[in-house]
Amino acid sequence: MSPTVAVIAHSKKTFGGGLDKLRILIAEQDVGKLLWHEVPKSKKAPKQVRKALKEGAELVLVWGGDGMVQRCADALAGSGVPMAVLPAGTANLFAANLDIPQDLDEAVRIGFHGVRKKLDLGMLNGEHFAVMAGAGFEAEMIADADRGSKQRLGRLAYFGTAVRHVGGPLVPMKIKVDGASWFDGEASCLLLGNVGTITGGIEAFDDARPDDGWLEVGVSTAQGPVQWARVIGRMATGRSEDSPFVRITRARKITATFGSSLTYELDGGDRDPTSKIKARVVPGALTVCVPGPGTA
Repeated sequence: MSPTVAVIAHSKKTFGGGLDKLRILIAEQDVGKLLWHEVPKSKKAPKQVRKALKEGAELVLVWGGDGMVQRCADALAGSGVPMAVLPAGTANLFAANLDIPQDLDEAVRIGFHGVRKKLDLGMLNGEHFAVMAGAGFEAEMIADADRGSKQRLGRLAYFGTAVRHVGGPLVPMKIKVDGASWFDGEASCLLLGNVGTITGGIEAFDDARPDDGWLEVGVSTAQGPVQWARVIGRMATGRSEDSPFVRITRARKITATFGSSLTYELDGGDRDPTSKIKARVVPGALTVCVPGPGTA
């Protein structure tokens, strides 16, 4: 029997020949029932995902960027229904880490004929993330890169906002990993990673894999443009943990308290400031269509 397929699309995102081309590509596949949901904002996507699951969706194609993927992954977690990513965003870090190309025909082919692989998700303060989560400098930078700037400048928008935030103050942080005290001091940024490459294409976690049952944990004490330049330079030319301003480990559970409320982010989407975060890895929570023989 032909499968029931759902499309959850961010209507303001463009990719390849657009949503009309996507309809044609899907019609060329063996599809029974097509469930089509367009949303104007990514935060409206989970409701449509849950609706599609109730209607019997056996494959969910997500059209959008990392924020859209995060919202849909949060709703799909634990369902066993595979997600295919159609990378129509600015950074598309999740797709890039999985070698899903920014080519609509290929992305659709991977969705229908690629390998279906179970991947980990992180969960922070009750919400799943697929790529990364962070608090402090990195989250403030993302929050400041307004939607208009990201559309005009792409990844360069993040570097523009980074310049405005590198002089920010250090914040007292107490971080525990798997119940043990790991960091107690002043820092500018806490970052949790499920994959290696993060905002701006930076390889922050050299050993990260989205199927190893761990979250990578990084804290930076860098302050000011000179120290941050050294950190980013080390990430570009060597291993992140070799920087004197970076400490990295991995954990299954993480708790952190901050001396003042900090903006935090999940997969590039900023959230309201908080003074405490609780995070953990959720092994094998999401089934994703990835390239396999004959797809990409």
